[in-house]
Amino acid sequence: MTRSQGSASDSLLSAFAQRTCAWSERWFPDAFAFAILAVAVVAAAATGIGVAPLEVARSFGSGFWSLIPFTMQMCFIVIGGFVVADSPPVARLVYRLAALPRSGPAGIALVALTSILVALIHWGLSPVLGSLLARELAQRPDLRMDYRAAGAAACLGSGSVWALGLSSSAAQLQANPGSMPAALLHSGGVIPLRETIFLWQSLLLAALLAAISAFVAWRSAPSDERALTAAQLGIAAPPRRKVALARTRPGEWLEWSPLPNLFLALLGLLWLVPEVAAKGLIGAISNLNTYNFMFLILGLLLQWRPRAFLDSVTRSVPGVAGILIQFPLLGAIASMMTGGANSNGHTLAGLLGTAFASITRHSTFPIAVTIYSALLGLFVPSGGGKWIIEAPYLMHAANVLHYHLGWVVQTYNAAEALPNLINPFWMLPVLGLLGLKARDLIGFTFVQFLVNLPLVVLLLWLLGMTLNYHAPVLPP
Repeated sequence: MTRSQGSASDSLLSAFAQRTCAWSERWFPDAFAFAILAVAVVAAAATGIGVAPLEVARSFGSGFWSLIPFTMQMCFIVIGGFVVADSPPVARLVYRLAALPRSGPAGIALVALTSILVALIHWGLSPVLGSLLARELAQRPDLRMDYRAAGAAACLGSGSVWALGLSSSAAQLQANPGSMPAALLHSGGVIPLRETIFLWQSLLLAALLAAISAFVAWRSAPSDERALTAAQLGIAAPPRRKVALARTRPGEWLEWSPLPNLFLALLGLLWLVPEVAAKGLIGAISNLNTYNFMFLILGLLLQWRPRAFLDSVTRSVPGVAGILIQFPLLGAIASMMTGGANSNGHTLAGLLGTAFASITRHSTFPIAVTIYSALLGLFVPSGGGKWIIEAPYLMHAANVLHYHLGWVVQTYNAAEALPNLINPFWMLPVLGLLGLKARDLIGFTFVQFLVNLPLVVLLLWLLGMTLNYHAPVLPP
């Protein structure tokens, strides 16, 4: 038996996950190689529909730097989340949570549930807190926990329910007419959050996905005799927070005084309070810059002293290395799908959308949206950006078929999360914080994907039948 194969004491889900791990360890490329492969597939497809190779190359180059602001936002999500979670108060909470499980599978289920529940509040904090909890559990000498399965559990928030929660890019975009492109505004209209994420159908869908995903994480975890710990994988335990040393020079006074942190936090709060008052908390945190700003201010207060804050930022930096080098490729992929056109003026994304709209009917509409959006998400893993690409023709088809427009948004949201379970792009924060490779997690996340895909399709279809169509509401 290889190290990843199951034994008689494992559940069927666990045995299957370990066999999938054995396959992925041998055949699955690293996240960077996977990104290059995705670029090659999209470039070949664009060339195949008649886009000139030079035009494909032009789209690649122009799109490569198009996501630099988003890349930095993602980096600051990891840094801000880490600094908050690494602070003494939150670190004590994580430590107490990590003391609760009595077995490795129970610890993995706790990581999964933490990642999922936090993702409903905001997707960016979910993988960070999940990873830090997994790291803390891995340091318990009395607990034998499979480190790979714990890492996979930390990814579940972004692979199951994040887009059904408060930070849903598509739902927030559709509810704010000032943020919508004209084509999207006229096809879908303004859809308030009560018609998307706060539908009882949506809340039920999120609850079922959360419960089942946590259950699958627990049942697919290897038994104690088959678990591979961090030490067995050659991953050293991260250093604990260092106790502050005595000041040796007068110049160190400012580094250890809370006054600089309090000054910066006060300035930030003077900007934040009117921002939240004007837009509401949900509207404010839907802007990633504002959300990151809030966590940096919170981190300054929780870390209390400049030296402690900077030391925590330094510990967070390894978690953003993969994001910095691979997210530009994501931008290039999106540009090749939407930028380069053939002699008839058709782009790859446009042709895919036209083909999709021509084959759907009212009864099959949510099924087609789910499969199509999940497939496209493998190559354009950006919830808000991909909604702008898809929404005009999805909403057009929904109006023709008289399908509930808010449920189209939620169908897209539930489907958009699915490819995150098997796409290494959204594993990058977890991989950086835990020191793992994508191939270490895929075996476990693929099991989640196999369970969630038919479940999501079925629930979206059934719950969609309980809703009635309303014409788009255009702003005055």
